[in-house]
Amino acid sequence: MIGFIIAGLIIGALARLIKPGKQNLGLVATLLLGIVGSLIGGTIASFLGTGQVMELNVIGFIVSVVVAVLLIGVAESLSGRRRVTR
Repeated sequence: MIGFIIAGLIIGALARLIKPGKQNLGLVATLLLGIVGSLIGGTIASFLGTGQVMELNVIGFIVSVVVAVLLIGVAESLSGRRRVTR
């Protein structure tokens, strides 16, 4: 479980580095998006036949980072709608 949290933090941090621009996300949001991206990426990789969801493999890691980048984009768009500048 601790390894899964660390992997989620690494995946979230990599996704923030890959995503261009400034993200207004904290450490906890990065961790949560990394964990969710890891779960979704692992599920997609298991459907592709690379192993189980919780198994560490290269394809699953790459897909997890891509999903986390997409999730960061979604989180940015949702947080941008809530902020109203006058």
